Amino acid sequence: MDNENQIMNQNASDVSRRWFVGDCGVGLGAAALMQMLGNSQTATAAADLNPLAARQPHFEPKAKRVIFLFMAGGPSHLEMFDNKPALTKFDGQLPPAELMKGYRSAFIMPGAKLLGPKFKFAKHGECGAELSEVLPHMAKVVDDIAIIKSMKTTAFNHAPAQIEMNTGRPLFGRPSMGAWSLYGLGSESENLPGFVVFSTGKKGPSGGSSNWGSGFLPTTYQGVQFRGSGDPVMYLSNPRGVDRALQRDSLNAINDLNRMRLKEMQDPEIATRINSFEMAFRMQSEAPDVVDLTQETKETLDLYGAEPGTPSFANSCLLGRRLLEKGTRFVQIFHEAWDQHGGLTSGIKNNCKDTEQACAALITDLKQRDMLKDTLVIWGGEFGRTPMVQGGNDGRDHHPNAFTMWLAGGGIKGGITYGETDELGFNATENIVPTYDLHATILHLLGLDCNKLSFKFQGLDQKLIGIAPAKPVADIMA
Repeated sequence: MDNENQIMNQNASDVSRRWFVGDCGVGLGAAALMQMLGNSQTATAAADLNPLAARQPHFEPKAKRVIFLFMAGGPSHLEMFDNKPALTKFDGQLPPAELMKGYRSAFIMPGAKLLGPKFKFAKHGECGAELSEVLPHMAKVVDDIAIIKSMKTTAFNHAPAQIEMNTGRPLFGRPSMGAWSLYGLGSESENLPGFVVFSTGKKGPSGGSSNWGSGFLPTTYQGVQFRGSGDPVMYLSNPRGVDRALQRDSLNAINDLNRMRLKEMQDPEIATRINSFEMAFRMQSEAPDVVDLTQETKETLDLYGAEPGTPSFANSCLLGRRLLEKGTRFVQIFHEAWDQHGGLTSGIKNNCKDTEQACAALITDLKQRDMLKDTLVIWGGEFGRTPMVQGGNDGRDHHPNAFTMWLAGGGIKGGITYGETDELGFNATENIVPTYDLHATILHLLGLDCNKLSFKFQGLDQKLIGIAPAKPVADIMA
């Protein structure tokens, strides 16, 4: 009898749990959706929800869109932007003992000797910023960029450092900057994704798709990866025997079923699925035209160094500009090639040959089209490189204590250099910019308050900046 009662109680418990989660609609997904909708709205409103509809920012924005040129692997600030004559002077000597006290590096021992810069520097533009000889095209647009020499991060290995730069914390499972931007502002394009990603280096980024994922936000906000040739997204073209009318009829039937399920379950992922199917259908008409670089003039192609049909960083930059013109909110281009533990000299030369012209061209092109004023361009990687040598006499290790990034357009004050490092380029010493302050700056330029942009998850108001006392870097903003 006791066993029978125990079984009956267990069955009742299971039924109650199923009823509570299903019929009451208070699962985690439903709770998230109801917060997005407001408790006064009905399930019918949920069925009509467009999670990518354009929304008003917290205040007047300076930038409407972002393109992030992510130099994955960690470009050496000491070979490109941060000239350190003292490194030349002390080349081959041990660094000061007090400088190395308590220092942790990824692969080299603290006793590694100093390595002098591999390239010459010169001043350029009216601002007089010092740039390396491997940046001849950037030298022509240096008056349009703000160079931050005092970046600092907490991670010294690629995956966690990339995840921190893109999501705010060196942990998997958090939303990326692009996802937060879409969540806060929506998209201005109905026929193209609001967040598009390209990958152009030797391999994909070490942090993988988490760099552009949506984390605990609904998946509709994650980045959509475009390819450099063929269909921009796999399976975008219909298979043989499926015409536009048949596809539309099929999609209508599927969406009717999904809307019925959404009305019943109030799960935001179902709304995401409906939106994704409709977006894919509309993309079939719009995307092939957007990625057709043969529509560009020869002058524009030459400016970027782009070749239609040949995947490259230059092509991706030009495609990024075309997407931004069509209303895409956030474009990110990952170029994973900057991890020079050895072969530093040739590696930097090759990387700059592959990317530097297109970076400068993007600024010039946006400016000519009157788009730079409200397009934020960001360049940088996950960390810098050590002043100490690795790999014989031609390599540098990962270095989180100091590195350089630059920004342009979208409310950025051009022709300035912000922050300083010590004489060896080891530590950021003046106007230090941690990653969360960079994120606060990007959100601010988009008209979003980093402390107000939040999403309820696990009982907390989660934010891109986490719990950090982040603040926008006012001195680099126009």
